Amino acid sequence: MNAPLADRLRPQNLDEIAGQHHLLDQNKPLRRIIESGHIPNMVFYGPSGVGKTTLATIIAKKTNRTLRKLNGTTATTADIRNIVDELSGFGGINGILLYLDEIQYFNKKQQQTLLEFIENGSITLIASTTENPYFYVYSAILSRSTVFEFKPLQKDDVAKAVRRAVSCLSQESGEELVFSDECVEHIAYACGGDVRKAINAVELSTISSPLVENKREISLDTVISLTQKSAVKYDKEGDEHYDLLSAFQKSMRGSDPDAAVHYLARILEADDLPSACRRLMVCACEDVGLANPQIIPIVKAAVDAAMMVGLPEARIPLADAVILVALSPKSNSAYMAIDNAIADVRAGKGGGFPRHLQNKHYDGADAKVKGQFYLYPHDYPNHWTDQQYLPDNLKGTVYYEAGMNKNEQAYRDYWQKIKNKK
Repeated sequence: MNAPLADRLRPQNLDEIAGQHHLLDQNKPLRRIIESGHIPNMVFYGPSGVGKTTLATIIAKKTNRTLRKLNGTTATTADIRNIVDELSGFGGINGILLYLDEIQYFNKKQQQTLLEFIENGSITLIASTTENPYFYVYSAILSRSTVFEFKPLQKDDVAKAVRRAVSCLSQESGEELVFSDECVEHIAYACGGDVRKAINAVELSTISSPLVENKREISLDTVISLTQKSAVKYDKEGDEHYDLLSAFQKSMRGSDPDAAVHYLARILEADDLPSACRRLMVCACEDVGLANPQIIPIVKAAVDAAMMVGLPEARIPLADAVILVALSPKSNSAYMAIDNAIADVRAGKGGGFPRHLQNKHYDGADAKVKGQFYLYPHDYPNHWTDQQYLPDNLKGTVYYEAGMNKNEQAYRDYWQKIKNKK
């Protein structure tokens, strides 16, 4: 009983694994592969606590292979070679399945060493990673492996695991454990789809609750105090971080204030104030832009206030700004204009300048026509006169298209009226 409850409850067959229905339900691809007994090299990609290690263990048992585990944070190429040496002994009779956790921490040389042995079939590799493997895993390994994405568990799947954990603890201890439906639901929600975290919460909640006449009644307050931030902590360099920030900005862009403040709350609960401020400023400029140009200094003021007061008070000006951005009319016309202009510059278009825009006021001896001929717009009615501004090879190019909003349509109508006057 010294092992953690999550290890004592580790599933022993495919049907006991919680969640991952898209991979392991009857007739799903991965289940068929496992049941065939012909196991390819695989990469399991997904967050912690969703069954990657458990499934690798079950595969090794089901296919009668010798399972060896390494962790990318500590393993060396010597460890790999030691495992390969086992092939000549009893451990290699049915083949060796190497489970390499956190493969993203293996450098390129280590991954190349691994490649040597999986390529000739000496070892069957199951590598796992919490990061996008297409960014972190050596391409030659990926080309010889099949990638399966594991997803965070849904609340109902986690709730089943929580109830199973409660039953197991009760049987082991001989005590009556009272977990209300509210406690189960809270753990299932707060664990963020991580079964291991949920089971650990059950164990901690039980240990920290008083025993009265062979009965432990677990209160909701106890559960909340032990799980309050488990669903919002994330690696600020990992995929979940960028997924959350992406959802935050896309909700503001999509004019959904409820979703926007939800994702803001998750970012702030993870103590990531700078990321919230940065995405908010970007969204104001990129997605609202000229449809409501006054929003940019307003959001900047809210961000400055948030950074000045810090958390938890920073949530107030940020919520004001996020809701304002979500409810504002939208335009990406300026964003598109600058991106199109940059694309032309990178393509080598538009070198040089019209002569009348240059800073020099004299001509060389080779100039066929002397003089700068710049027309000063303020000398003309309405402070405008027609002259060329783009380089010759971009003359007539249009980068900016007015958005369909009140502000930009008013600007467009004004300048059309001025410029169409002869």
